[in-house]
Amino acid sequence: SPVGRVVGRVCVTPALSYAVHIVAQWSTRKMLLTMDYRTAFWLLSSLSVLGLCYGEDVYVGKSMGELNSYHHQVGGEVYAVDSHKFLIKNFMYDGYGRDTFFWAGSTPRPGPQGFIVPNERGRTNKLEGYLNKDITIVLPDGKSIKEIKWLSVYDLSRLETFGDVYIPEGFEAPQRETLNKISSKSGEIKSGPVIIVDSKTIVISEFTYGGSGEEVYFWVGVGPQPHSQGQKIPDEYGYMTPLGQYKKKSITLQIPGDKDVFTIDWLAVYDIKNEKVLGSMIIPNELNIPPSLVKVIPHESTLPNCEMLHKDLMISWEVFGDVITVEIAGQIEEDEYVSFGMSGDPTKPKMEGADVVVLFMDGYQGYMVDHTISSYMPCTKIIGQYKGVCDDDLAGGAQNYQPYSTKRENGISIFTFRRPLVTPDPGDTPYPAKGEAMIVWAIGKRTELNKPEMHFKWSKFKQPLKFKRPVEKKCFAFSRSEMKPKIKPWKATHLANSQLREYHARLGPDGGPRGYQAITGHESETGLAWYMNGYLAPHIYLKRNVKYKFYIEGGSYAYDPRTYHPMIITDEPYGAYSQLDEDQKKEVRILAGIGYTGRGEVRPTKAGRLCIWQHNTTSDRRKDIEYPTFERYRNSLELDCGDGDAAVLEFTPNKTWPDTAYYNSWTGAKMGWKLHILDEVNTEEILEKASSSISLTPSSLLRTLLLGLLLAIRL
Repeated sequence: SPVGRVVGRVCVTPALSYAVHIVAQWSTRKMLLTMDYRTAFWLLSSLSVLGLCYGEDVYVGKSMGELNSYHHQVGGEVYAVDSHKFLIKNFMYDGYGRDTFFWAGSTPRPGPQGFIVPNERGRTNKLEGYLNKDITIVLPDGKSIKEIKWLSVYDLSRLETFGDVYIPEGFEAPQRETLNKISSKSGEIKSGPVIIVDSKTIVISEFTYGGSGEEVYFWVGVGPQPHSQGQKIPDEYGYMTPLGQYKKKSITLQIPGDKDVFTIDWLAVYDIKNEKVLGSMIIPNELNIPPSLVKVIPHESTLPNCEMLHKDLMISWEVFGDVITVEIAGQIEEDEYVSFGMSGDPTKPKMEGADVVVLFMDGYQGYMVDHTISSYMPCTKIIGQYKGVCDDDLAGGAQNYQPYSTKRENGISIFTFRRPLVTPDPGDTPYPAKGEAMIVWAIGKRTELNKPEMHFKWSKFKQPLKFKRPVEKKCFAFSRSEMKPKIKPWKATHLANSQLREYHARLGPDGGPRGYQAITGHESETGLAWYMNGYLAPHIYLKRNVKYKFYIEGGSYAYDPRTYHPMIITDEPYGAYSQLDEDQKKEVRILAGIGYTGRGEVRPTKAGRLCIWQHNTTSDRRKDIEYPTFERYRNSLELDCGDGDAAVLEFTPNKTWPDTAYYNSWTGAKMGWKLHILDEVNTEEILEKASSSISLTPSSLLRTLLLGLLLAIRL
C-alpha cells in the first residue's frame, strides 16, 4: 500500500477511534496511528487485539494534508487525484463570504495574484455553503499541480484567505505508470508494456495468447510468486469464462470487488486445470497512481453457495431436499432483464431448447416468468404456434418458479425464488442433484410490453455448476464506473444514386451498439437487420413513378421465425406486421410486399431463399463493438446462402406514398430502415443534408455512395 494511505480505523470505544496510516512498506509492519486530537505514536506489534472499523479502506489519491482554517469554518482533507485534479473530502465552508472562490497560484502565499478554480460542477460562481461534502475540482486551462504552490478558499473582495493548503516541495501528483511486459517461461504469453492506469485498472498492450487452454484465466493474488490460491478476475468484457485467442490486442482489465493494485502482488495468466502459470508480472509496492473512479457496491447473499457468472451477475443457492432456492443478483438497468436456467444441451451452453426464468423489475414490482426457448427470436406466433423465447403459458407449459422476494438497491436487482429440482412440466429441464449442471444466462433489454429482446451479454462458453457441493462462496462485490465509455457509431450509409433501380436485400447481424441501434436509434429486438446492397440498414432514396426491383433473400422456412423474413414496405418503422393485434394492424399501411387469401386475409408474398451474413467460427458477436467501421465489420462476416432463388419485389412509388416509407420484416420487429420517396433524386442535395446531419464530409459520403453503386453492380 502507498505511504500515507488510510487503511482502516481502530475502534477503542464508539466515541474514540484512531486512523491507521501507512508510513512504510508492509514488510516493515510499521503503522502510524493518528488520534483524533492529533497525538501520534508508533505501533510495532499486531493490531489483532483491537477492533477494526471497516469501510474506510478506499484509496482516493495522494494526501496533501488538511486545509488550514482561518475563517468561515473552512476545513477538509485535500488529495491529489492526478496532475490536474483535487479531491477535498469532508469539505466545510459556511458560505457567508461575499466574493469567495477556490483560488490557486504560484506565489509564495495566497494573494490577489492567482486564478479561479471552478467548483465541482465546473462553474466559476462564488462558493455556496458546504457541510462535510466530498468534492472534486479540476485546475482550468490544462494547468497542472506542479505549476502551483497552493490551493485556497479566497475572498476576492476582501483579499483574504479563509483556508489553504500548500503543495509540498517536489510533490509528484499521481499518474499512470508503465511497467515491464508479462514474462512467460513457456513462451505461451506475449505482451507489450503493462500500464497501471489507476488503482483498479490495468492495460496490457499487445497481448498475445493462442487460446488452447481449457481453463485459462487472468489471475491475481498475494505473495512473492503466482500460485494456485489466487483469484480469478474477469476478462476485458467482464466475463468469467476461459480466455480465448488474442493477437497483439490491447486489453483493459478491472480488478473486481474491493481489491485494487495495492492489495495484490502479481497479475498472471493461469491454467487452473494443469496448475500452470503461463505468464506473470509483479506489481510494485510503491505506485503513485490515480485512484479509480469505479464505485464498489457490496452485496452478500444469505444463501451458502455463490458464484460470479459475470462481473455484473451473481448466483447464490441452497438445495434442501428436492427443492432449490436461488438468488440472482444482477447489475442491470431498470429497462433490462436477466435470465437464468438449464441449457438446451447438457454438454454445452445452448439457448435453443433451454428452460429459463426471465427476471425483471417494473417499478417496485419484480417478475419471474418461466420461459422455454425454441428459437433465437422474440416470442413469435407462426403457423398457429408460438416459437422463440416464449413464456410457458404460451408454449403449453406451466409456471414452476415460486417467487420469494425481489428488490432493487444501489442499481442491483435481486431476485430470490424456489423451484423443485424436478417439475411435472414435461417442457422443464430438471436441476440435477448430482454432477454438473450446464447452465445458460443472459442480460438484455425489454420491450415496452416487458418482453425480452435479443440479449447483449450471455453465456457463450461453459460455466457448469454443482448445486450439491460443499458450501463455498466465490463471489466478489459489484463495481460500477462513474464514467461510461463513449461509443463512436458507424457512419450511416445513404444510397442515393438516381440511376440505381435494383437492390439486394439480405439478412445479417445488427452490429451491436455501433450498428443498427446507432444508425436508427432503435434497440434491435431480434439481433438481425436487413443488409441492402451489402450495407446495414441504409437510407435509400427512390424517385416517384419509377419502377424498382428489390431482390429479397430473407428466408421462406415458415416453421422457424429465425429463418422466415418476407419483406414488406410500410409507413411505420416497426415492422413485424404478423405479430400485431387487429387494432394495431389498422394503424399500419402496407405499401408493397403482400397479397390476399381467398378469405381476404393478408399474407406476405416476397421471402426468397435465406441469404445471411454471419460471424465465422472464430469470431464472437460479443466483440462487435471492437470494429471501428462497418466496412471492417462486414469484411469479418461470411455470407451463407441456401438453395433456391431470390424473390423479386417490384413496386412503383407514386404520389399516394408518404415521403418516408420503411422496408421491414413481416416476422421480426425493428430490422429495416428508411425509404426516402422524392420527386427528384438530387444526389448533391442529399449529400449536403446527410453531411450536416451525420458529420460526414461530402467526399467521404460520395465514396460511400460510389461503393454502394459498385457493390450493387457486382451483385
